[in-house]
Amino acid sequence: MNIWSNIWVALQSLTTNKLRSALTVLGITIGVLSVILCTAVGNGVRQQILGQVQALGSNSIIVFPGQQKRGGVAIGTKPSMKPKDAAAIRKECSSIVAVSATLQRPAQIKFGNKNSTTNIICTEPDYLVIQNFRVESGRFLTERDVSSMRKVCVIGKTTAQDLFGNDVPLGKMIRIQGVAFRIIGIMALKGSAMFGNPDDQVYIPVTAGMKLVFGVDYVTQLNAQVGEVTKNDQAKQELEKTLRKMHRLKDGDEDDFTILSQAELLRSVNVIGTALTLLLAGIASISLVVGGIGIMNIMIVSVTERTREIGIRKAVGARNRDILFQFLIESMTVTLLGGTIGILAGLGISNLIASLLGWSSIVSPFWIVASFASSTAIGVFFGIYPAYQASQLDPIEALRYQ
Repeated sequence: MNIWSNIWVALQSLTTNKLRSALTVLGITIGVLSVILCTAVGNGVRQQILGQVQALGSNSIIVFPGQQKRGGVAIGTKPSMKPKDAAAIRKECSSIVAVSATLQRPAQIKFGNKNSTTNIICTEPDYLVIQNFRVESGRFLTERDVSSMRKVCVIGKTTAQDLFGNDVPLGKMIRIQGVAFRIIGIMALKGSAMFGNPDDQVYIPVTAGMKLVFGVDYVTQLNAQVGEVTKNDQAKQELEKTLRKMHRLKDGDEDDFTILSQAELLRSVNVIGTALTLLLAGIASISLVVGGIGIMNIMIVSVTERTREIGIRKAVGARNRDILFQFLIESMTVTLLGGTIGILAGLGISNLIASLLGWSSIVSPFWIVASFASSTAIGVFFGIYPAYQASQLDPIEALRYQ
């Protein structure tokens, strides 16, 4: 019996028990669908975060405070970064062309009877350049705003829409944690991100934010920009030397800060994103294994139900390998059918999720091929035992089977 005859017999067998066959195919479909969706979302998240990091430019550097440790266990970050660190960097680091001390925290903002909780960026004028942001109307913060601790703010487009609707908010007063700030600018639309919305933020002078709003004497990070990409390593050395001097660290003392260039951030994001995708794919693959167990179950039942048929085939000259091949083809037909449906459904649903939620969803050809190959392999692996069992039936005993 050739392969096409075996496929035809397999399809006839499947149509004999339509509901049972449909449920078995569904098991494989769900498994492949899960793999496609999970990897598409994982790849999309990684690509979106990479895009956000790349948008900062290849010459950006971020300095984070180091971790506090107790008994070798990290318990939080050290409040080691100060605005004076940024001032020292401007003065002593020749390769740095822009730097801003930044404190980021969520807080409640209010206008009239409207209020919401949003991200407050307490920063300095260079933040606009470093982050590649743009002001649509009004102006951004100035050095005088920072040095005079002025209670002024610049708000994002989403924040403006939430609080003021279609009204022009320039010159109006809002309250941040109960402190009144005058709006001096509106940021240009940046576009929502996977984690946080840059259009739903409020920017205030770092001095006013630290003292008047949050009551702290430190910032959460320093943002810097290198004049030339080729000077990234030089910039990191200058930053380390300056910050160790400012923090009065002696030789042998561990740094109480962490310097990350954009290239290092990209590498870290890429590694984490790849690990996330593989983890999601691994979890989704469990459903493929479950579907394979279902195939083994239905094939064992099929062998039992068709014992007499197997006996007749052997009696008219079918060899053991012919019977083995026939049941393997049936098993693979189920998995290939389920795999094909799962891939098509995965492509459709991933695109639907991307359009409805605004998430980036990237279906890699590798995972499509891998899912199809996996479903085929599962058909062979879980079908081999029932097929072998069928091929070893004694034809005389099989003919007697009722």
